[in-house]
Amino acid sequence: MNNKDFQPLQRPPSLPETVQTAIRNFIADNNLRTGDALPPETQLTKQLGVSRNAIREAVKSLEMVGIVEVRRGSGLFVGDFSLDPLLDNLPYGLMSDLQELRELLEIRQILEVGMMDRVIAQRTDDQISGLKRVADQMRVRAEQGKPFPNEDRKFHLLLLENTDNRTLLKLLDIFWQTYNRASRLDEIEDYDPMKTYQDHAVIVQAVEAGDVDGARRALEQHYTGLGSLQFRLHKVSNTQFNDQNDGTK
Repeated sequence: MNNKDFQPLQRPPSLPETVQTAIRNFIADNNLRTGDALPPETQLTKQLGVSRNAIREAVKSLEMVGIVEVRRGSGLFVGDFSLDPLLDNLPYGLMSDLQELRELLEIRQILEVGMMDRVIAQRTDDQISGLKRVADQMRVRAEQGKPFPNEDRKFHLLLLENTDNRTLLKLLDIFWQTYNRASRLDEIEDYDPMKTYQDHAVIVQAVEAGDVDGARRALEQHYTGLGSLQFRLHKVSNTQFNDQNDGTK
């Protein structure tokens, strides 16, 4: 007789999670806005039929992401929701293996390339001057054979600063920090920082000229080069790991 396999059980939401959902639904159903008052804790306890501990645990979780604001002595209010807590913790959920780093680069590339039309439409003389200054700093370090992670970070933030999208800037910066921590360019013997500088110089030229397609091509080329570097770094890391293992045999 062929027996059917067990199906994985779906974990039911905990009581605090259920309370969180109820509070979020209450805010949405009543079209509440930032600063609007929510029912006090005692009223929530009665209406939802749960303990005060369940209410407090749910409120604490909602407060962490900005959905609820607790004002001591005044009560509960609708918070100014922000993605910042999620974004701040995002790097800890990203691994440093080759596949995830490739995916991280791909996301950065899609976001930056996709914003080039707005970047160029909203570019300013001050922004172009700033990009040129940072590119010059890259060139100086490249001539010394040194990588320039700080200048690279400044460049990409400055490139997108006029898009007026704070969440995009923070997301890209966190992606950059995560990728940079996992990338050890100084371990690649033939790493050429001058090539990386030249990629950025071409991006500046295209943005200054108002060439959207040219800026996109320059960014695509830049990210293709980064992907190649990451693959070579992965090979270096594997070689070092194998050498260490051989030495212990």
